[in-house]
Amino acid sequence: ALETLKMFEKKDSRVKSAAATNLSFLYYLENELAQATNYADLAVNSDRYNPAALTNKGNTVFANGDYEKAAEFYKEALRNDSSCTEALYNLGLTYKKLNRIDEALDCFLKLHAILRNSAQVLHQIANIYEIMEDPNQAIEWLLQLISVVPTDPHVLSKLGKLYDNEGDKSQAFHYYYESYRYFPSNIEVIEWLGAYYID
Repeated sequence: ALETLKMFEKKDSRVKSAAATNLSFLYYLENELAQATNYADLAVNSDRYNPAALTNKGNTVFANGDYEKAAEFYKEALRNDSSCTEALYNLGLTYKKLNRIDEALDCFLKLHAILRNSAQVLHQIANIYEIMEDPNQAIEWLLQLISVVPTDPHVLSKLGKLYDNEGDKSQAFHYYYESYRYFPSNIEVIEWLGAYYID
């Protein structure tokens, strides 16, 4: 893939930007950040209005820990294309890293309006409500999430934990038991179930 894309580097700016965008992404996936950054810069310089190029540039900056600058690239990508869901998702993650929880929630709620059944988006919203110490909202969103991924043991055990914290032992047992059914090797779940049976 890398060799094929490198053949397009010498073409006109639009094609060059698209090829560089893909090269940047491939290097990013391989964790070669220096190369990913070089191609992200080339893509942005070839076409400043390419939202995918700006998102990739934001990703390389994010990976280097400069979250403020990453947010700027994601926002610029969204100014060029308001339907760029990758930029919006990554902006939400960036705001979470910056502890700007309300802004992160806003990003993920906007995404939810676009991608109704995205498990990742539902998980992020539930997680943010947990950070905000609003267990009822977290439970609501996790229940939506298990309607999308009903066999995810991590989500089921998270629901069990939240219900347990709320003092609802029967619901906690139900979700911990379901989690155990799909993934019987989680020690934390086994310990909880063991203690429940002893009680």
